[in-house]
This record gives sequence, C-alpha cells and structure tokens, in this order.
Amino acid sequence: MSVLSFTPSGIYCPAGDFHIDPWRPVDRALITHGHSDHARPGHDRYLATDLAAPVIRHRLGDIALDTIRYGETLTIGDATVSFHPAGHVPGSAQIRVEVAGEVWVVSGDYKTEADGLSDPFEPVRCHAFITECTFGLPVFTWAPQAETAAAINAWWSDSLAQGRTPVLGAYALGKAQRLLCLLDQSIGPVLTHGAVENTNAVMRAQGIALPDTIPVTPDLNSKDHPNALVLATPSALGTPWIRRFGQTSSGFASGWMRLRGVRRRRAADRGFVMSDHAGWDGLNAAIAETGAERIFVTHGYTSQFRRWLEEQGYDAAVVETEFEGESLDTDPEDAA
Repeated sequence: MSVLSFTPSGIYCPAGDFHIDPWRPVDRALITHGHSDHARPGHDRYLATDLAAPVIRHRLGDIALDTIRYGETLTIGDATVSFHPAGHVPGSAQIRVEVAGEVWVVSGDYKTEADGLSDPFEPVRCHAFITECTFGLPVFTWAPQAETAAAINAWWSDSLAQGRTPVLGAYALGKAQRLLCLLDQSIGPVLTHGAVENTNAVMRAQGIALPDTIPVTPDLNSKDHPNALVLATPSALGTPWIRRFGQTSSGFASGWMRLRGVRRRRAADRGFVMSDHAGWDGLNAAIAETGAERIFVTHGYTSQFRRWLEEQGYDAAVVETEFEGESLDTDPEDAA
C-alpha cells in the first residue's frame, strides 16, 4: 500500500485517514498554505502551520482549525506527519508523511530563493516527492530578487518623472507583501488596494513586520500622497478603479512575464519576472535534494516535466489535481 494515494477528493493517506489540500469536502484536511486553490471551505477539520492559520481563518471564517509548528511531529492514526518550510508565502509548508518507515512529501507550492519574508525552503529527504511544476519548462528562469527589485524601483522613479503614477499588480497573499518589503519608500509612499491591505492587516496582527502602507479608500485623494506607488491586485489593472490616480503606468510582477505577449494580455505597460513558485532550476534542485526516486508532478507543465524527469532517471508520473497555482488567467489569490 502506498503512503499516499490519489482520489477524486484529493491526495489521501489511508494510514492516517486524512487528505492533503483536498478540493472536495472531507473529514480531515491538512493544508499546505492559504491560497484558495489549496485551502478550500467545507472540511470538518483542518490542520495548518501556526503561521498560515490567521490567513486561512481570514479567508474561510469560523472553521475547526488546529495548528502545528514547522518541524513538530504529530501522529495521526498509523502515520507520522510534520510540516516544513516551502518558501512560497508566509506559513506555507511541505507536508512530510511517514508510514512504516516509508516517507512521502507533498510540496504544496514552493520556491527555493529566500525572499526575506517567508521561512526559506527546506529540502526534506524522502522516498517519494509530490511536486508542483507550475513553471516546469527551461524558459522559466528567475533573476536574483535584488535585480528585479532594482528594476521595479527604477520604473517607479521613471514613471514619476513622466508625470505618471505607477500601479503595480501583484497577488494579494504573498507576492504583494514580498514586493512591499522590496519597494524603496525613500521614493514615496505605497498605497494599497483593499484586498492587499486586508492581507497586510492579518499578517501584521500575527507579528509579521511589514513596511507602512496607506489603504486606498473611496475618499482618498491621490494628490495628498505625492510620488506614491499603488500596489494592487492583478484583476484591478485596466479597470475604472485606477482612474482615480490620473495618468498611470501599470506594471505586473509574475513568472508568466517570461513569456512573450503576456504583458500585453495583462494590460500592463511593464512586466517584471518574479514568481513565488520555483522556476526550472529551483524545481530540479529541490527534487535532487530530496533524494527521492519516485516523483509525482502536479499542476503546470506536467507532461513535459515528467518526460524530462524520466530522461534523468527518475520514476516519474503525472497526478491530475485541481490546484491552479500562479495562472495566466485566474487570480486565486485575489480573494482576500
């Protein structure tokens, strides 16, 4: 019997009678992080890291949610589970499951570059690794974070010099807070869309230090905040919400900006290649560090990445899931 199996409700552990990030209502759900394609409503019982719990409660309301710290072990039935940093967003985890000496790890969403906000990705040794591959093609390589931050801050200054207010699109949970910590507020203040500010407030309340922001309210006059940058959700770009800021320059930070034509599709003047998912190099490095021989790939370029892994000598398979991740056409993180 496998440590984990793949069912219509999601990834299931028979020995512990629990699911991991299930997409249909189940009795007991272990949740890797708070994005809406992984933390869904309707389960009877939830388990997540103590750092992810506040956002999950904010999004799902009054749920039966227990918490666990990184590295803490818990016995559930005949399975031993522990949660380990995934580096994706604050509180995000990989979930390690051990049954009768065999170890499987579910990655959730992850990135391998430390961002200074989330607990850095921690490789976990295992026999089988269930990994996302949102960006599982060689084209998806990321520049060091500091280089991207410098480009964004230069665009901020250039936009102001042209008499335009820069509006930067970023997902409300994770990406927005990461960018907020990289923005140079010696240039000016940062104004925030309501969905971004709601998530900021949750994180601040749990003790995560974030730079100051000014929420965009209906009565806000942008002229009272000269030289400001606006941090908004991607779905706000190109909408009437932006008109209050006069002449603008719109930017979008996403791994999809690596593909030609995506910036125009997102109605953005500037695209910045930055993702909270591992790129090609990160995926391959993470898999190698697990020591696993069996690799299951989910959401992303699954068939291409599986073929690549088989060429490298892995026993690889595709697992169909309902995870969306960082998508070209959907913004699961906006609903904060």
